[in-house]
Amino acid sequence: MESKRLQKIGGICAITEGIIYIFAFIVYGGLLVYPSENASTVEELTFLATNYTLLAIVNFISYVLFGILLAVLVLAIHNRFKQHSPNLSKLTFIFGIIWVGFVIASGMISNIGLNSVLNIGSTDPENAMQIWSSISIVAEGLGGGNEIVGGIWVLLISILAFKAEQFSKPLIFLGIIVGIAGIVTVFPLDIFTEIFGLSQILWFLWIGISMIRRP
Repeated sequence: MESKRLQKIGGICAITEGIIYIFAFIVYGGLLVYPSENASTVEELTFLATNYTLLAIVNFISYVLFGILLAVLVLAIHNRFKQHSPNLSKLTFIFGIIWVGFVIASGMISNIGLNSVLNIGSTDPENAMQIWSSISIVAEGLGGGNEIVGGIWVLLISILAFKAEQFSKPLIFLGIIVGIAGIVTVFPLDIFTEIFGLSQILWFLWIGISMIRRP
């Protein structure tokens, strides 16, 4: 009974993560009006200051809350497959936990960095934006622009599901696509990150429903 409850909770977390992805796409892609490439330092700093509250909330939801929910899902997935393939399930669990750490760290760095940059910007705008550039690179490297760890985790889950004959074949195939898309984000092309993000929305929603319906 406890195991079934964990599967259902993990499924709810997966669905919520898919919704968080959609929320992030809407805010970052539609609601926020970013300065042009030729914008001055003052204009960029003004954008951060004006949208500080929204950026902080979105960062928290998209990274910190997402990471917390992901930790529960990682545990539920491990619990589901540990009897079928103990060693592979442990490896999958390890990559999942690493991804959890990266995602949460990325969100915390972004929010703490944003607050510090605005404080520095009140007296030294040029230095503040240089610091923000460095913070953005670190945050992107951990949990935004590089999805290798997440891709490996999804790919390993798909292999586990295939071996254990869990989940439907189309869901397993989708997981393989998501996993490969995440791994190839090692190449600095936005298209791979976008494919990973969009396909993982469907994967999170689908696997969440499957875990709830068949715990």
